[in-house]
Amino acid sequence: MQFHLETDELKLLANVLLELDPVKYNAILIKVMAHDLRLDAGELEDSAAALEIKKNSLKDEISREPNAARKAEFERKLALLVRTLERVNEACVMF
Repeated sequence: MQFHLETDELKLLANVLLELDPVKYNAILIKVMAHDLRLDAGELEDSAAALEIKKNSLKDEISREPNAARKAEFERKLALLVRTLERVNEACVMF
């Protein structure tokens, strides 16, 4: 199966991994930065877990954000994150 992410999804995944733990996710980061998505099952699961952590964090930020413009920005980021997470989860299932 060919695992593919769009450029904005790749960038989001890299940013999430860097934000959470660049040392722990170093091997995945190297592949993502090189646009090499030949991830093994464990790397896919780790990526999905990291995206899930960020999704929950972002939902909390949205619920606490009083500024409508920033809330809308967070909601756009959440939509991209959910789309990326769905693709990673699909790849996990197909692995």
